[in-house]
Amino acid sequence: MGRRERVVRELVGAHGRTYAEEAGIALKDTPQPLYRLLVLSHLLSARIRGSIAPATARALHEAGLRDPRRMAQASWQERVDALGRGGYRRYDERTATQLGEAAELLNERWGGDLRRLRREADGEVPELRRLLQEFPGMGPAGVGIFLREAQGVWPETAPFLDAKALQGAERLDLPKDPERLTELAGDTDPAVLAAALVRAVVDKEVVRDTLSRAG
Repeated sequence: MGRRERVVRELVGAHGRTYAEEAGIALKDTPQPLYRLLVLSHLLSARIRGSIAPATARALHEAGLRDPRRMAQASWQERVDALGRGGYRRYDERTATQLGEAAELLNERWGGDLRRLRREADGEVPELRRLLQEFPGMGPAGVGIFLREAQGVWPETAPFLDAKALQGAERLDLPKDPERLTELAGDTDPAVLAAALVRAVVDKEVVRDTLSRAG
């Protein structure tokens, strides 16, 4: 096994936890987990400490705001309060508005089911990007997060390693080519690989730990 294979093995072994898993989302190609991932991706795209977004996604779930119907029916204050309980205070008022508007759009246009959006895109990643960016608060960063995490259940998007994941590869002296990275990762779920690479960007200790383990 070459050094790059060892680096990927150690990175995934120690830090290969998806953000959906951290937020308590058992990701499946069904409406509720996909919606919760959409919300998590929205939260993660803000400039906040990485651990706050998964905690806030959990808080929204615990408040019952776990599907677009309930999110749209909740009052603005209920959304603000749930965001605050997760520690998401800096952007809570704007985000509460955006979450309500996004839920209404999902309900009205796709019957509350992101699988219908996927079908509309017909497996084309550029079209998925375009449609996902129609949700308020979902810019390119949020869409990148969603597709990184969803590629395990939407395999037509894989391997999806966006600029942030490739930045992690660069910090670990790995190739910045998605196909080559997935080859090095073997049978690792590409969503797990992507999350581990992103963690190498947001936490310098991940880089030091991985390179030390790889020898």
